This record gives sequence, C-alpha cells and structure tokens, in this order.
Amino acid sequence: MTTRRLYLARHGAADAFGELTDIGRRQAGLLGERLAGVPVDAVLHSPLPRAVASAHELARHLPENVPVTEAAELVDHVPYVPSPAETTPSWAGFFDGYDDAEAASGRRLAEALVARFAKVPEGVQSDTHEVLVTHAYPIAWLVRHALDAPPSRWLGLNSANTALTVIEYRNGLPPTIVMFNDMSHLPPDLRWTGFPEGIRP
Repeated sequence: MTTRRLYLARHGAADAFGELTDIGRRQAGLLGERLAGVPVDAVLHSPLPRAVASAHELARHLPENVPVTEAAELVDHVPYVPSPAETTPSWAGFFDGYDDAEAASGRRLAEALVARFAKVPEGVQSDTHEVLVTHAYPIAWLVRHALDAPPSRWLGLNSANTALTVIEYRNGLPPTIVMFNDMSHLPPDLRWTGFPEGIRP
C-alpha cells in the first residue's frame, strides 16, 4: 500500500520582522541533519521569508537533487475562526478584529492545504517523503484534520521552531500521526522557542 509521509516543521526562530535569526538558522541546520537519513523527495515551504530561509538551510544537508519549492498553501494563516460558543474564554480576545472576509479567506486556505497535502496523490505508485516547512497554524490544522477533530480544536496545538511532526496517509485508511512537536534533534537551549515563556517545560 502506498504511503505519503509528510514531515511538517515550523520555521526556525525569527525576529520581529519575520526574518530568520542566527538561532533559527542553527535550528534549521540541525533539523536538516536529522532528515539527512530520510529519502526526501521534495522540500516545500511557505512563501514567507522565515520559512524560505529555513527550508534552504535544512536542504543543505540533503542530496543536491532534492527540489526546494514554494507552496502557497503553506503560508501562515488562521484556518478557522470559531464561533463564540466554540471559543474558550482564554482564546476569546485572540479573534478580536477578524471580520467575515478574513475568516472566509483563512478557511479557503485551510481547505486548499488539506486538498493538496492530506491524501495520497492520484497515480502515485511508490511511497513519498515530503518535508513541509510552514508555520504553527497550518501544522495544527493538519494535525486536527488527521485526528478528525472538530474545527475549533486546532487552537492550542502549538509547535516549537523546527519541531518535527510526521503524518502518514494511505488510501482507504485514516491518517496516522507518527509524532508531534518532536525536538529531539535540538539541544536543550534551542528547544521550545516559539512557545510563550510561561508554558515552556
């Protein structure tokens, strides 16, 4: 049975302008070293600079023939704005200012993300291994989708910078989450960036 294996990674640590920092480059390089033993078919990345730079940094550790390309579906976006009834008090303020047009745009992006990546592509006869360098929210949306959880459950599924999440897809079977937010390739001082200080272990 053909398996599509997605290696999802949030970009490395970035500055306030969205540019990769020296720490982010180190994180991306270490992720690349970890993935060097995987038969990667392609690296796809968000159009945003912090993801572009992370993808190219990790790809330095992969064979030269592995393509590195942009995928618009991986851009940072809010995939689903929950109704007030679905929103816990701790998240209520987060959605202040989101209008219907922004919510609809985010939902369209989320649907495009799932349509492109959350399945085995038609006509593919052999296993594939794709690295997707993206952002915390698209990763949370794909994990929520794999779990067949309600749309609002993407909230709180955060990912650290260059943490690794792996999801497998097979025709006729539900997706398998192999790992989520794994940071074992990072030394302790480079882990948990991207999380608020108060919730880092």
